[in-house]
Amino acid sequence: MAKYLVIVESPAKVKTIKKFLGKNYEVMASNGHVRDLPKSQLGFSPENDFEPKYITIRGKGEILAKLRKEVKKADKIYLATDPDREGEAISWHLTKALKLDDKDVSRISFNEITKTAVKASLKTPREIDMDLVDAQQARRMLDRMVGYRISPLLWAKVKRGLSAGRVQSVALRIVCDREEEIDAFIPEEYWSLEASLLPEGEKKPITAKLLDKGGEKFEISSEEQMNQVLAELKGKEFKVCDMKKGERTKKAPLPFTTSTLQQEASKALNFPISKTMRIAQQLYEGVDIKGQGTVGIITYLRTDSVRISEEADEAARAFISESYGEEYLSDGEGSKKSNAKIQDAHEAIRPTDINRIPSEIKESLSRDQFRLYQLIWKRFAASRMANAKYETTTVNIAAGDYTFRVSTSKVAFDGFMLAYTEADDEKQEKQVLLKSIDKDTKLKLEEFDPKQHFTQPPAHYTEASLVKTLEELGIGRPSTYSPTITTIIARRYITKENKNLYVTEIGSVVNSIMKESFPTIVDEHFTANMESLLDSVAEGHLNWKTVVANFYPDLEEAVQAAEKDLEKITIEDEVTDEICEVCGRNMVIKYGPHGKFLACPGFPECRNTKPYYEKIGVACPKCGKDVVIKMTRKGRRYYGCIDYPECDFMSWGRPVEKKCPRCGGYMVEKGNKLACADEHCGYTEAKEKETE
Repeated sequence: MAKYLVIVESPAKVKTIKKFLGKNYEVMASNGHVRDLPKSQLGFSPENDFEPKYITIRGKGEILAKLRKEVKKADKIYLATDPDREGEAISWHLTKALKLDDKDVSRISFNEITKTAVKASLKTPREIDMDLVDAQQARRMLDRMVGYRISPLLWAKVKRGLSAGRVQSVALRIVCDREEEIDAFIPEEYWSLEASLLPEGEKKPITAKLLDKGGEKFEISSEEQMNQVLAELKGKEFKVCDMKKGERTKKAPLPFTTSTLQQEASKALNFPISKTMRIAQQLYEGVDIKGQGTVGIITYLRTDSVRISEEADEAARAFISESYGEEYLSDGEGSKKSNAKIQDAHEAIRPTDINRIPSEIKESLSRDQFRLYQLIWKRFAASRMANAKYETTTVNIAAGDYTFRVSTSKVAFDGFMLAYTEADDEKQEKQVLLKSIDKDTKLKLEEFDPKQHFTQPPAHYTEASLVKTLEELGIGRPSTYSPTITTIIARRYITKENKNLYVTEIGSVVNSIMKESFPTIVDEHFTANMESLLDSVAEGHLNWKTVVANFYPDLEEAVQAAEKDLEKITIEDEVTDEICEVCGRNMVIKYGPHGKFLACPGFPECRNTKPYYEKIGVACPKCGKDVVIKMTRKGRRYYGCIDYPECDFMSWGRPVEKKCPRCGGYMVEKGNKLACADEHCGYTEAKEKETE
């Protein structure tokens, strides 16, 4: 009887796949990559035509020895690594590490770990796709160049252990740029006006918003203006002047891609993206379902395609028709405009079987697995369902020269919303309009509700919104979003507080070095263009060594220039007047994971350290002592009084010595302006006016 060996990436899949294939098949795992570029050196050289020098990854010798033993026994070998660039490269590395050139070897791939998919893949074996392998090699070498050539400069200039990365440095810059925008933002005052009106014969009033004056939109930007509007409206009669009924359609959502799953799981389930990927991996590799054994319950989790296979589409339509009724079926397949970046023939992320309803397998899943599976299941079901329809009513109400508006919408047909509602939609509240309103309805004014508002700065990035931005800019790919963001958080360049991402002091230093010395590396357009070149390699249109050879000289030139500049900088510890109370030496400023701290230069004999508070030369507005730069526990910068906890002054903006000429409060820097810290005061002036 012939013996077959199937090699997969993850040990978690071994049991599941072996169960599907029977006793003639041996299934083993490579545990990810088995070969890589050496850690101690760059691993390739321009003189040698950029030919990479691969070595066995430390700790993988034993796995390879076991695989070689099985290879000798096998008549045929199937390489069943993951269905993407990385998986293709692992298969190719396995052929080299196991010396499979003279063996009967085939590459198989499946988008889901189900009996049908695994068996079908054995019927359609193929050769390794060298275009995909070359794209992965090029990506690995570009990342290695950036990491190995730039990181040592950061070690020398700032502190050891820092790193730069081709994608992570751009992600850091994006967050830093947003932080600068927020710091420079000056709120502007505006007012809104609502009128509470009681229709004749009704018990509940309706709320109408001020729309325009004399048919033209206008803004109320101060309390004086608002008082003038209220004076003009005094005693005016409110009459219905226009009424429109209409219909609005809300389209069914597309099934999940890696990026949209990460975003929605962050909003709806509060999952960090690394957790979403970890749990999705478990659902893909297989969970033990009572009565069914171990089976993969979602398709492959790294994809930027929204395509669905015909079989899955038909199964979903049959399920929807039976469970919800024919009228809930969509009239055509949900599709997205063609996107040049779509990896290959991947499908969207969906349940492997639509009939595996979340509530029925809840007991077999952990709480988090159930919540993520339910999200994927509902989204997929909704993507095959009909659009939702709303009946809309708009009522314009005249009062003198002014027009107020009441807008309402009522669900006429829930469509896909019967199965799924997005996290953002759940928060919306709708005003229900009374049926009895028409042009003759008399309205009685109950009260006006004027409200003061201030324009808000751009929102801080969250993991979800950063993923969305990276995807929109064409930076990184489904497999890179999670590791990229995880890396910049782990390196403490970015800190996370209540979902928001903030730049730490060390992140700010690294970003300014990268912008100054390596502007190309942190340029989003350059990085996006590099991604599209890698896609061209994967599609077979471009030689991978051409991409690498074109990138290397410019990087090398920038590194050499930066090294020269570095020689001019004395990278010695800054000595302070602070005396070490243990041994009497003058303490020095050092960089730690949370930013600067004071350390005794007598280390290791004297290990004394203490917090370093950098004075900004401004007196505390509350007590007159020094204002210093401080850090939150997670590394976010703020300004506080040196005398804390006796004095609790703190400010996110950098205070200045000058007092606000309007209200006498303290002022802060906002980009190239100074602004009163009290936004209700609203005073601003150009920074140049500050006395030298």
